[in-house]
Amino acid sequence: MAQLRQLNLAQLKQLIEGNDKHLTNNYISRNLAVARNVKVDLIKDQVFDQPTLLPEMRILIVQRGCATPVINMIERRFEAGDLIFLSSNGIIQYPDPSSEIQGIGLSISDELFSLAIGNRIPKAFDGHLRDFQLHLQEQDLEYLDQLHQLIYQYMRQHEGSSQVTLHLVSAFLWYVDHLWNRQEQSELESQSREQRLFTEFIQLVSEHAPVHHTIDFYASRLCLTPRYMSTIVKQVSGKSAKQWIDDALVTRIKIDLKHTDKTIARICDEMNFPNPSFLTKFFKRITGLTPTQYQKG
Repeated sequence: MAQLRQLNLAQLKQLIEGNDKHLTNNYISRNLAVARNVKVDLIKDQVFDQPTLLPEMRILIVQRGCATPVINMIERRFEAGDLIFLSSNGIIQYPDPSSEIQGIGLSISDELFSLAIGNRIPKAFDGHLRDFQLHLQEQDLEYLDQLHQLIYQYMRQHEGSSQVTLHLVSAFLWYVDHLWNRQEQSELESQSREQRLFTEFIQLVSEHAPVHHTIDFYASRLCLTPRYMSTIVKQVSGKSAKQWIDDALVTRIKIDLKHTDKTIARICDEMNFPNPSFLTKFFKRITGLTPTQYQKG
């Protein structure tokens, strides 16, 4: 059985070089990809229908169209004016083959990120977020586009990770961090306490659901009683806290069943189930199929 599919920079370079019409406005090296013309139709076969691991950090700014991908097990909606950040080793899936977006993109290896940023890491990229989404104002879109254009033009003319490249990438990242901090502050001021707690709950579920399945764990991390947290989640989302946890857990189990060579016993152990029989009953209750039936289907 195949491992979870990956799309790293080397594979992306090979993919683009195999499509001559896409060569003009893209530059890809071992540590950096600068795409002036991101088109989803070029990578449809790589990310549609099954989860795909992206080893490098990715930033996409949508200029046209819309899409509803699944990012790190959570469905999102992107449209023109949105900036999407996905940290290294993020997982993406496009279940809707009709999704069409165009924009500009930047992919950065951990090595180049460390060289560009140095010892002082922007809060948006310090590892506490697996992904985030910003809706940008027109002037911010223009400024990021200009920075992106400079990176692209310089990389087309000068191979390698020179100091100029590193400083340009650093400027781009720090400006995104500035925009993220501005949005976070605005959301904190406008959101109710319940909305903020729900956002924190979803972030915790995205990170911990494969191992921690109980409401008590998340309530404890949020310093709430399980009953109060459950009430807040239901009020804000219309969906129970247990449903959010179970859905995220089932998604991760599906990924392991379909796209790795792990046995059910190993998945059971890694995902903290008491035994394979318990995992099977849980999975069938949610999906209507046993893990074996899903794996073969």
